[in-house]
Amino acid sequence: MSVPKNLIVVGDRVLVRPDADVRTHSGLYLPVGVHESDGVRSGRVIATGPGVPLPSLHEPDEEPWKEKPREDRYLPMQVKVGDYALFFKKAAVEVRYDGQHYLVVPQSAILVVVRDDEVVPPPIA
Repeated sequence: MSVPKNLIVVGDRVLVRPDADVRTHSGLYLPVGVHESDGVRSGRVIATGPGVPLPSLHEPDEEPWKEKPREDRYLPMQVKVGDYALFFKKAAVEVRYDGQHYLVVPQSAILVVVRDDEVVPPPIA
């Protein structure tokens, strides 16, 4: 599930390795093309961008003409590497890199995330 080191995801986008086959309830594996009419695809998240860029904070200063060092600020991503994501198929962009097939999906197109390592607290009685 490693991403090539030269491949950097920017903004609020997610790099997804799509599912190769779709498994039915009875256990049969169907190729991806069978579900072309479906508007949803799925895959494993292998890289994320830093998030949505936020404007820098400007505090009043005595010398406004002086250039201040730029602070990059981002609204963090909700999706994490290793998550299994369901997303709108039409929003995904197919990319081939180094012989591998990937999808680049904006975070806003992701409908549901399944996270295996998440610990759910017990309900309060």
